[in-house]
Order: sequence, then structure tokens, then C-alpha cells
Amino acid sequence: MKVYKISEATITRLSIYSRFLKQLLNEQLKTVSSGEIAKGVGVSSAQVRKDLAYFGEFGMRGVGYKVDELYGYIIKILGLNHAWNTIIIGAGKLGSALALYQGFIDRGFRIKAILDIEKKIIGTHMMNIQVDTIDTLAHKVQENDISIGILTVPADAAQEVTDQLVAAGIKAILNFSPKVLKVPDNVILRHVDFSVNLEILSFNLTHDKYMFPFRIDS
Repeated sequence: MKVYKISEATITRLSIYSRFLKQLLNEQLKTVSSGEIAKGVGVSSAQVRKDLAYFGEFGMRGVGYKVDELYGYIIKILGLNHAWNTIIIGAGKLGSALALYQGFIDRGFRIKAILDIEKKIIGTHMMNIQVDTIDTLAHKVQENDISIGILTVPADAAQEVTDQLVAAGIKAILNFSPKVLKVPDNVILRHVDFSVNLEILSFNLTHDKYMFPFRIDS
């Protein structure tokens, strides 16, 4: 069997496809074509077919895809057919907003622990979860079988907390701090920098996109 290396761009599009398909399910639509998916998410129909072809054959020529089946396949591909236990480090404004974000729950990410170092925050509750001290990190990870860490701490503390997450056995980290972090090769690290995304927008606003033979998100 031929093995393909799947790009992050493809995975990102699969996530977007799944959200679009969920909307169609809510509208009780039964079938959808690659062209309709493409129009709905802003890519070409050829791109939709190419992305799906990495994972098998879906749909029928001339008929399209059954919405519920394709949605189920993509959810399994993305690993969202079971829950992922998650811990948030940093219970400030951003950490609090993430803890209250219903989208995490809807997609199968369960916030099991929220930790901080501020005495005035420790002991308060968010989504029925008590904020505990950072000293309980390793215990919380083991007790709740946590796989994913979400980091919303200041930049000067980010690497130290990352090291603690790694030592506790966390294998995937989503970093919201404005700090480039170092992790072992066996740990997955993703950075979310809002300013970078704003700078991409400012670039596209500043330069006429038709002057360039490429797009930033390609």
C-alpha cells in the first residue's frame, strides 16, 4: 500500500470540511457533492477530492457523498471519535475564556483541570472545575489521564511550564504564549499567535493579492 505524508494544510481543510458537513447535518441534508463542499468552504472541488483520496474512496460518481457517512469518516480521521482529556495552565483572561469555550466540548475535548500560580485565582471555579495550584500538575495529569496541555501563561514562564508538562507525560501542547518553545521530538507542539494571524491579514490588505503568484494560506 502506498503511504502518503499528510500535510498540515490538508488536515486543516479536513477540519473545516467536518464543520461544514455538521452544518449540513443540522439542516437535514442527505447528500452533498465535492463541488458543494468546495463552494461552502472556499476551495476547489479538485482539492476536496484530493484531500479525501488520501484516506480512501468516498461517495459515488454522479451521486456525491452521503453527508452523515462522510462526516463520520472525517471525524474518525481527525481522531475525534473519542474524547481527549485536556489541562489548561494559566487561568487568566485567555485561560478563562478557553475554559468556558463550548466548542471544545462539542469537538470532544474535555477540560479536566485548570492550574495557576495566583493565590486569588486558586480555589475559584470555571465550568465546575476548581482552579488548583501548578504544583498539582503531575498528579492531575495522571489522575485524569490527560493527553493535551493548553498553555496560556506569560512568555517568561512558558518554557518552564512546558518542561513540567513534558515531565508529567503530556505528548501534545497547544501554546498560546508569545514564546518559541523547545520540546522533545516525541511531543507535538502547536503555536497559536494572534498577532501573527493579524499580520497575515495586514499583509493581504496592504498588497493586492493579484500581484502575487501565491497565497499566504497555500
